[in-house]
Amino acid sequence: MKKTLFCLSLLVFSFTTKAQDCSDLFISEYVEGGGNSKAIEFYNPTNAAINLNNYRLVRYSNGSTTGTDSTDLVGTISSYSTFVIANGVGVTSGATGSSPACDPALQALAQQIDGPYPVPTFMNGDDALMLVKKNPYTVLDIFGKIGEQPATAWSDVAPYDGTIGKWWTKDHSLQRKANVKEGVKTNPTLFNVKLQWDSLPKDNWTNLNLHTCDCNTSAGIKENAQLVKLNIYPNPANSSEIAFVSDHVINEVKILNAIGQVVYTSISHSNTVVLKQLNLAPDIYHAVVITTLGTKSEKLIIQ
Repeated sequence: MKKTLFCLSLLVFSFTTKAQDCSDLFISEYVEGGGNSKAIEFYNPTNAAINLNNYRLVRYSNGSTTGTDSTDLVGTISSYSTFVIANGVGVTSGATGSSPACDPALQALAQQIDGPYPVPTFMNGDDALMLVKKNPYTVLDIFGKIGEQPATAWSDVAPYDGTIGKWWTKDHSLQRKANVKEGVKTNPTLFNVKLQWDSLPKDNWTNLNLHTCDCNTSAGIKENAQLVKLNIYPNPANSSEIAFVSDHVINEVKILNAIGQVVYTSISHSNTVVLKQLNLAPDIYHAVVITTLGTKSEKLIIQ
């Protein structure tokens, strides 16, 4: 972690460069849920895969004008696809102020699990975030207003600093509007969250791992996770045989236990997946089903 990447003044943010729509990664969803159920989704608006090893997410905590912590992204994001990083707390601990762990169903939807505190996915509604490309150094997207600590969260009424109106950046999931084709590259004078974001209730990540963007001109109808039909039966089950049936091709089924550990994985390319002899102990699990349209997470009870 290089200090030079943290010590950026607001003068840097005011520098304007010519930007091209649909040319690089930006933040497409923000999840600020209960306890440590927090995640950030990124979207690749280009027609080519992007190696994420050159990208970094930085948090500016509590109105700081310099980055307070960061996480380097790892992996690859396909063309017109998403990549999710989620908070990594698996159990409640003193290091997190005894707050609840991240929901294992949310962690199951992530392609990367963030590190221990302090890291960006410990944001709590009043922290600005910035996505950067490391080399050559480029500001790609800013969420919030760097240097401003709102009253609990940024709100929907001017001056948008949480002193008036409804809070949007705390206890909500936020989705980037489809007509947004690039990130915010200069620190805003006012952060009017409604301009580029739509709001979902607390602990709602229904559309995580799916993003509709006007950059993808071949997308056709605007699909979302709610359009994925999934049946699991029997449920409750006895662990001997469970069927997953979807109206879209199932690429993978993952089953997670109550603390978010993956206890079973099955790769498939069919609309129907039948799992036999899982040998799972009676408990409540989360089934994460990845289809060609999107990802569904359902509660699975083993008796």
